[in-house]
Amino acid sequence: MNEVERAIETPDEDEAARDRSEPTADGPEGAGHADGASNDAGPAESAEDTAQTGPRGPRRIPMLLGVAAVAYVLDLVTKLIVVAYLEHRAPIELIGEWLQFEVVRNRGAAFGIGEALTIVLTAIAVVVIVVIARLARRLYSTPWAVALGLLLGGAFGNLTDRLFRSPGVFQGAVVDFIAPRHFAVFNLADSAIVCGGILIVLLSFRGLDPDGTVHKD
Repeated sequence: MNEVERAIETPDEDEAARDRSEPTADGPEGAGHADGASNDAGPAESAEDTAQTGPRGPRRIPMLLGVAAVAYVLDLVTKLIVVAYLEHRAPIELIGEWLQFEVVRNRGAAFGIGEALTIVLTAIAVVVIVVIARLARRLYSTPWAVALGLLLGGAFGNLTDRLFRSPGVFQGAVVDFIAPRHFAVFNLADSAIVCGGILIVLLSFRGLDPDGTVHKD
């Protein structure tokens, strides 16, 4: 009986030894696989975070050009109308003396500044247009597209006057007609330029770049 019992018990001991030698998910090798999975997940999450902060979607060039076209057309049409119907006539009161339409030929910058620098201001307008064109290559932000579109439309509006109005090319006088009381006379191009500039300052304070990324100082 002793030999039979030993024969029966021996397979159980061998099986137990094999069980002890086989790795489990909780053992060292299983932990290694778990760590590997964890390490693989880390770079994937980092890449995802990087993608979220990078440029998204198509470039916003169509929006930039659309805003610029609207600003330019509105400025051009209003100037044609006021020159045809209001120039050399008495001012039209909109809100009493506080806001009037009065046509003024301005050879300076916005709001009548720098009247002796017409050629210089024309060159500056051209430089602004070139800079905006270069920024457009990495423009993915909608707010930046609106801001740059306003600047572009306003710059083109006043540049058109300087190129085609009297007294001559690069010396033409800009047509201003919006005349608030105790303030300089201006036009829609001036308004677009100022609004675009204010929007750019706000976007810069918020850390939003033209390519759509957000940075924190």
